[in-house]
Amino acid sequence: MAEFTVNATRFDPYKNFKFRVKWDGKFVAGVSKVGALKKTTEVVKHRHGGDPSSSRKSPGRSEFEAITLERGVTHDVEFEQWANKVWNYGSGLGSEVALKDFRKDVIIEVYNEAGQLAISYRLYRCWVSEFQALPELDANANAVAIQTLKLENEGWERDYAVTEPTEPSFVEP
Repeated sequence: MAEFTVNATRFDPYKNFKFRVKWDGKFVAGVSKVGALKKTTEVVKHRHGGDPSSSRKSPGRSEFEAITLERGVTHDVEFEQWANKVWNYGSGLGSEVALKDFRKDVIIEVYNEAGQLAISYRLYRCWVSEFQALPELDANANAVAIQTLKLENEGWERDYAVTEPTEPSFVEP
């Protein structure tokens, strides 16, 4: 495991509004919201025959919840092209699914207020389980049209090679 250095002058937690999402080696344009990374481990209860008054607990299977990415509707087709790899209507019998490359690793990067990379997570073997190309449209509304991509994944981990940045300071004259 990597050794950590701590910035003793930073007391504030990182904000949730500076981030970028990357897959296939490039950043995805316009992502405005990323769902939470959540892992749940089942609790396996058991007891010893000679200890009838209490049970013991141990960890069972771990599950990684799907995450949702949101962005405004544009002419960029990254969301739709990935969703079509899982099921592409009208592509012909035997070629509806791109089994070779429908899974991707995704990187989520969190930045500090100065725009320096602070934290990075890698999500493994993601695939699109739900794609919303257009939201409900309403002529009386005043909102951005949002696309949604729901990604199933087989786990994630923090990239400990990304260390806490040295934060800039203004020099007084």
